[in-house]
Amino acid sequence: MDSLWIYVDHPMSQILIVGGVAGGMSAATRLRRLDADANIIVLEKSGHVSYANCGLPYYVGGVIEEESDLLLQTPESLHARFRLDVRIANEVLSIDRANKKVQVRNLTTQEEYFLSYDKLVLSPGASPIVPPIPGVERAMTLRTVEDVEKIVSYVDRKPSTAVVIGGGFIGVEIAENLIHRGIQVQVVEAADQLLAPLDPEMATYVSTEMLRHGVQLHLSAGAAKIGPNSVTLANGKEIPAELVILAIGVKPDVSLAQAAGIEIGSRKGIKVDEFNRTSDLDIYAIGDAAEKTDALDGSSTLVPLANIANRQGRVVADHINGRPIRLVPTIGTAIVKVFDLMIATTGWNEKRLLSAGRPHVSIHTHPNSHAGYYPDAKQMTLKLIFDPTTGEILGAQGVGVEGVDKRIDVIATAIRGEITAPELADLELAYAPPFGSAKDPVNMLGYIAENVISGLVQTVQWNEIDTFKSKGFSLIDVRTASEFALGSIPGAINIPVDEIRERSKEITEKDLLINCQVGQRGHTATLLLKELGFNAANLDGGYLTWSHSPAFNEN
Repeated sequence: MDSLWIYVDHPMSQILIVGGVAGGMSAATRLRRLDADANIIVLEKSGHVSYANCGLPYYVGGVIEEESDLLLQTPESLHARFRLDVRIANEVLSIDRANKKVQVRNLTTQEEYFLSYDKLVLSPGASPIVPPIPGVERAMTLRTVEDVEKIVSYVDRKPSTAVVIGGGFIGVEIAENLIHRGIQVQVVEAADQLLAPLDPEMATYVSTEMLRHGVQLHLSAGAAKIGPNSVTLANGKEIPAELVILAIGVKPDVSLAQAAGIEIGSRKGIKVDEFNRTSDLDIYAIGDAAEKTDALDGSSTLVPLANIANRQGRVVADHINGRPIRLVPTIGTAIVKVFDLMIATTGWNEKRLLSAGRPHVSIHTHPNSHAGYYPDAKQMTLKLIFDPTTGEILGAQGVGVEGVDKRIDVIATAIRGEITAPELADLELAYAPPFGSAKDPVNMLGYIAENVISGLVQTVQWNEIDTFKSKGFSLIDVRTASEFALGSIPGAINIPVDEIRERSKEITEKDLLINCQVGQRGHTATLLLKELGFNAANLDGGYLTWSHSPAFNEN
C-alpha cells in the first residue's frame, strides 16, 4: 500500500510522542499544562494508552476484579481534559530525522501516513526477553493489557499446572496470583536465588515464603525446552505445565531509534543526556527504553520503574518549554509483595559492590514493625550497606510482613539527601506504639553504623564465621539455654549474657566471636568481654541472619 502523506501547517509547535503508559502520558499531559497551544500527538501501537501495568499480575489472580480498574485514561478522556490527539493502534514504522517526520501505520485500517514534528519523544518501553529455546512460542508474556487478557482467558479454563520461567519481580508476583486461582505453580530460575536485587541471605526469606504457600522452586535450573504439556529443565527434569509464562526480564525497545541512527548506549538502551535528549537534540527518549545515570558511580544503568518514567516525562516537557531542570540520577528503589511478605530494596546490593571492588560494610537487624508491647508487632529483617570510612549509604534491603516499606523509603530519602549511615540515628521519625518504637528501626541502623565506623565494636558477617574460626576464634553463644537448644551454630559454646561476668574464667581462648539471636545481646556481651580483657567481635545479625543464609544450608 502506498504511503499517505498527511501534513498540516501548524503555526504552533507539533510534538509527537511515541508510546503512552507512564512516561509518554506524563510527558503529554505536562506539555499541555505548560503550553495550551502546542499540537501534541500520542502514537501508541497497542489498544490502550494509559494503564496500570504494575497491576496486571493482580488482575490474573482476581485481586483486581475488573479490567476497567487497570485502565487509567482513554483517548477520549485525554482529549476531553487535555485536548491531546491520542491515536491507539497506530505504530510508528520509521523516523526521517533529516526531514523531521515519522512514518505511521494505522493497525486497524493498515493505512500508512506521515507526520511532521518539531520535537519527538520516544517512549516505546521495553520488550519481554524471550529465550531461543524449542517450543517457546507456546509461552505467554505479561507486559500489556492484551497480554493479561490472553493469560486470564487461559486461566479461566482452569488449567491445573503452570510453570513460571523467571524468578524476578514479575515472576514471583504472577506465581502468587496463579496460586490464588488454584493452580499448581512451579518457578524455574537459572540463578541460585529469587529476586536478583537481594543478597542471598535476604532472598532465602522469599523462597521460604513461596514454598510455604505451595510454590515449587527450581533454582540454578534453566529451561531447555517447552513441550505441549511440560517444561524440560537444563538438568533433564521434566515438569508438568499446561500454562507457561515467561518472566525472565525485559530489554529496552530500541529498534525504532537504532534504525534512525540514534546512538545506543553501553547498556543497550537509548543513550540520553541529563535532559533526556538523544544524540539528535530534537528527539528525546524516556522510560524503560532510555538509559539512566546511576547515583552511586555515575555509570549508565537500566531501571524499568514507572516512577522514574513518570519523572522523565516531566523533565522532557519542562525542557521543551524552557523550564529549569533538576538533575537527578537513579538509586533504583523498588518493592514487591510475595504472599504475606513485602520485599524492598534501594541502592546497590552487596553482590554488586563486591564485583565492583567498592569498600563497604553491611549490618543486619531484626526489629519489630512497631513497639513490641503493643499487640501484633511483626518482626522484619533490614540490611544496610555503607562506606566504612565516610558512612555514605550505598544500599539497603528489607523483608517483612509489615513496616518494611516506610523504612526503605526513609533510607532511600536519606541516600538522596546525602545523609550518612550514622546520621540515621539523628532522624526524628513519627513515633507512637501502634506505628513504631522510640528508637525506630532506622534509628537503630544509625546507632549500629556509628558503633562500627567509630571502632567501638568489630562485627563479623555470616559468611566470615569459618574464616574467624580458622584464625583461632572461639564461638560463644550468649542466648539463653532454651534458645540454644533450639538450634545453634556448629561449635558454639553457650554462656548466657547474664552469666558472662561470673563464668568468664571458663573461657580459655582470648579471641572470641560472639553471637546471640539478632545481634543486640551479642553487642552487650562483646563490649563486656572486651572490658574483661578478651579480643571479642560480634556476629552481625546474630543466629537469625546466619540461619537464613546459604551457610546454614551447608551445615
